[in-house]
Amino acid sequence: MDEHVVILMIALIVLFYGFISKKLAQYDISGPMVFTVLGLIFSPFGLNITAVEIDAEFVTVLVEIALVLVLFSDAALLDLKLLRRSWQIPARLLFIGLPLTIITGTAVAVWLFPEQPLTYMILLALLLTPTDAALGKAVVSDPKVPKVIRSSINVESGLNDGIVFPVILTVVALITSGLTKADDYGWVWYVIEQIVFGMLVGGVVGYLGAKLLNKAIQFNWIEESYQNLIPIALAILAFYLAELLLGNGFIAAFFAGLYIGNTSQQAREHIEEFAESEGELFILISFFLFGLAFVPLTLHDISLNVIIYALLSLTVLRMAPVIIALLGTKLDLSSRIFIAWFGPRGIASILYVLIVAHNVGDIGGFDVVYATVTITILMSIFAHGLSAQPFANLYSKHHRNQP
Repeated sequence: MDEHVVILMIALIVLFYGFISKKLAQYDISGPMVFTVLGLIFSPFGLNITAVEIDAEFVTVLVEIALVLVLFSDAALLDLKLLRRSWQIPARLLFIGLPLTIITGTAVAVWLFPEQPLTYMILLALLLTPTDAALGKAVVSDPKVPKVIRSSINVESGLNDGIVFPVILTVVALITSGLTKADDYGWVWYVIEQIVFGMLVGGVVGYLGAKLLNKAIQFNWIEESYQNLIPIALAILAFYLAELLLGNGFIAAFFAGLYIGNTSQQAREHIEEFAESEGELFILISFFLFGLAFVPLTLHDISLNVIIYALLSLTVLRMAPVIIALLGTKLDLSSRIFIAWFGPRGIASILYVLIVAHNVGDIGGFDVVYATVTITILMSIFAHGLSAQPFANLYSKHHRNQP
């Protein structure tokens, strides 16, 4: 595989999409849709111009960086004051909706794939639990949608992948060890450790980074052009520092962004500029690699049950737990359905499949898990991309007076 060919294709696609992106947006055609389709066209499934191994190092690194930047920038643009006033909604989504999604997802997987081991079905449910706000960008960026709704969707998307990740690693460890450690409850401490240390490292990096950045701006030590780069360097620093200190890097990146974005207005503005340009580029490249490398390898493993599970994962298995989790809040039914529908599967699931494939290898049965995750992401790219702006417009018409 010639990586230079892939880089050249990405450059040409960015040029092509950049010239007509505004026109495509009028028809609710998103960047992830375009890049995924073009990835498929250039893949062995289409013109067979080049092939990419899914466990290639550069693929993992690009997707990993994209997820870190998405989490960091999404968190930085959250309104922490609003979040303090309406923390109940994201808390319910994370601590009621998320476990229910995993449980129901596992139960349905066992029913549809009875020949597969239970641990594989748990893994399948976990891989499809994280949500990706980038696929429904119109929802979280449209000012017509109430801030409480946008903030809740953003917080859920930012934290659920970090919470699920250590559990995924635990299940992978159980699979690769032949379940010899199934009775060892040390994994509970491992999950807590990943979350707590990730939050602490992210908070410290965010606090010190914001202090230094504000001082540098105050004393006019920093060039204007570097104000875009420093917050992003802090996001990557938070990620890798947390990984070294037994924490979860994705959670660290989220909390670093949350602190910086709510303590430095100038940093917040520059992060927003970066997210709309360089950050968007990393996201689109990830979806191009998804179409180029991921989808072609799943075609021979697609079955009716795989398609049924993918459809259920995007609808009932996601929406029912969320609607249940939000019972008792002040949200009306349309608001609960709106939040429930916008649980797209994207970059986090892609990255986690990469990590799992690297660790699990060719263990029999993983092909079913891999195919189901890939088809679900593919469906989500189009279903949520096409519905984001129309649904946001429709919802905002009925909730004009909400803050």
